[in-house]
Amino acid sequence: MGQQSTFHAPHGGADFLGWRKRAGATEIVYDDGVTRRMIWRVSTVAASEARISDALRVAVGAHRIIPTLYDELKKRAIAIEKIAG
Repeated sequence: MGQQSTFHAPHGGADFLGWRKRAGATEIVYDDGVTRRMIWRVSTVAASEARISDALRVAVGAHRIIPTLYDELKKRAIAIEKIAG
């Protein structure tokens, strides 16, 4: 069974969060729909897709998506490194 990999903000914004596999690495992508696009590489090898999806789901539902994303990833012991944005 596959996991949902993309999420859109429910509060009327165009904010988008998603994760993808690229060259064997998992990346998290944020786009505000206007000017800002950020990409992070997940550096925690044991980070499951379900744990990443849970963190993204909570973050995209918040009004302050990026700070919430950092908090949710930290709670789940998922380390990331920024690669773009």
